[in-house]
Amino acid sequence: MKLTSFSLRPSKRTHTTVEAFIFLILLVGTFVGLGSVMGSNNMMNTIMNTAHNLLLNTVFYLMGITVLTGALSKLLSEFGVVSLLEKLLRPLMKPLYNLPGVSALGGVLTFLSDNPAIIAFAKDKTFSSYFKKYQLLSLTNFGTAFGMGLVVMFSMIGYGYVGGAFAGLFGAICGSVISTRIMQRSCLKAFPELDAPVQDETPEQIIEEHLEHEKERKESVFMRFLNALLDGGKNGVELGLAIIPGVLIITTMVVLLTFSAGPDGYTGAANQGVPVLPWLAGKIHWVFEWLFGFQDMRLIAFPMTSLGSVGASLGLLSTYRDAGILDGNVIAVFTAIGMCWSGYLSTHTAMLDTLGCRKAISKALGAHTVAGLCAGIIAHFVYLLFSLL
Repeated sequence: MKLTSFSLRPSKRTHTTVEAFIFLILLVGTFVGLGSVMGSNNMMNTIMNTAHNLLLNTVFYLMGITVLTGALSKLLSEFGVVSLLEKLLRPLMKPLYNLPGVSALGGVLTFLSDNPAIIAFAKDKTFSSYFKKYQLLSLTNFGTAFGMGLVVMFSMIGYGYVGGAFAGLFGAICGSVISTRIMQRSCLKAFPELDAPVQDETPEQIIEEHLEHEKERKESVFMRFLNALLDGGKNGVELGLAIIPGVLIITTMVVLLTFSAGPDGYTGAANQGVPVLPWLAGKIHWVFEWLFGFQDMRLIAFPMTSLGSVGASLGLLSTYRDAGILDGNVIAVFTAIGMCWSGYLSTHTAMLDTLGCRKAISKALGAHTVAGLCAGIIAHFVYLLFSLL
């Protein structure tokens, strides 16, 4: 008699079915819970009105900033200012970040654009030949800490808190040092084989290669200026379009879980919700008050949103301003955390996968989580010191 063997391991189909049921339960439970408080019609109207308000009053505002900063960054690159900044910052790279001087160029360009810009350099053979393997991997943390920095700074200054914005910039720089150093240390400890050069060849001067195309240009200065403006503005439009899903989807859900009813109760208007996140934060409010100086627990929505998209988190600023809870200290902490984290949960995995080292993903995420919190704390106390002067 032939016995039939049965595997005790659940099939892939069973796993998918269970996952689907769990997802449906959580999804339905969330909306039923919110609807029971707000009213189902008010909840749906609030979702639509919030998304519409974000699109008109936040996305287009941010797109305007990205177009202007895109044009500015292209001009800085076209006329050699980026290269000049790289040369000025190069002496700081080794003592602060334990990175070769050429990495300053990647930091400047991620500040002017976004996180993935650093990977384009890391994949360049000449650029990467300056690095050891663990240093090259730490570029994910270094570059991310400056991603969309110019957009963040312009956005914060636009609300009238210049001192807070620059205190936050200092905090973000400190966070970038912490993140890069922790990433390097943890990688060397876990993977000693990474303490080896990326390339065996002697590298050429990366700056000369970067500027080589300028020698071949035959356009007049005016045409270079005009082309740089238009090309940079076009890149800004693309960046502005890219942040739309994050702003509308993530920010709408965060607002729904952060803010409460209006003066007349739940009416279906924009920016209403059930304050679940502030309630949770209120259980440990002393932590946020002491570390960040937050007096209103609704403010934690910004750093939480920055984990996935700093563009989406910027969409919360106008709501905070309307609620009267935006001040210089808040801007300082937001600038530091927003710039340092700048959506690292959504980019770190892809960036390290591109570099062919998935095993270091957990190290990078852990280092950047600690660094972002440190950046916010440093910005808070720097702003307090600045206020006393």
